[in-house]
Amino acid sequence: MKTKKMGTRQLVLLAMLSGILLVMSYTPLGYLNIGPLAISLNMIPVAIGAVALGPGGGAFLGAVFGITSCLQCVGIGGTSAMGVILFEISPVLTIVQRLVTRVLAGFLTGVIYRLLEKRPLRISAYLAGFCAALLNTVLFMAALVLLFGNTEYLQELIAGRNVLVFIATFVGINALVEMLAATVVVGAVCTALKKLKLIGGE
Repeated sequence: MKTKKMGTRQLVLLAMLSGILLVMSYTPLGYLNIGPLAISLNMIPVAIGAVALGPGGGAFLGAVFGITSCLQCVGIGGTSAMGVILFEISPVLTIVQRLVTRVLAGFLTGVIYRLLEKRPLRISAYLAGFCAALLNTVLFMAALVLLFGNTEYLQELIAGRNVLVFIATFVGINALVEMLAATVVVGAVCTALKKLKLIGGE
């Protein structure tokens, strides 16, 4: 009976986080558009799910995030300036860059938390939040360069710079804001979930 109860709680939490993620994706709560990129806070519910529900939960929520990101490339739920251009170049590669990377980021965040969960939650959850935002940025930009690096569009953005320099300057303050927000919010929310016994069984 206890296992069934916890399973139901986890499903409810997964549904709630999916709903929150959808609301964030289709309102200004999730994105702050600045130039071709946007400050995205959508990895926060993904990271919370990865901590509370494990790598599978993180991957599922990462997929929800990735799907909404792909839909923005065709003007559904907002528009991504970069996404529109990339989708015109290659729909398949754009889906890989926007969906697969988010699934992987959510999954790896869950793995990282599992490796850290023997440490105090105030450390492991905060680190998981930081890693989620970092992984999202690194995987997104790595896929961008690997999949679209030879296109005229990206070559114009790189403008002859070293690839690492381009990535660092391109994401800039966006990535720092995302990592700071994810670290603080994920740590605080997961601490509250621990008190509700939605994380761990104690």
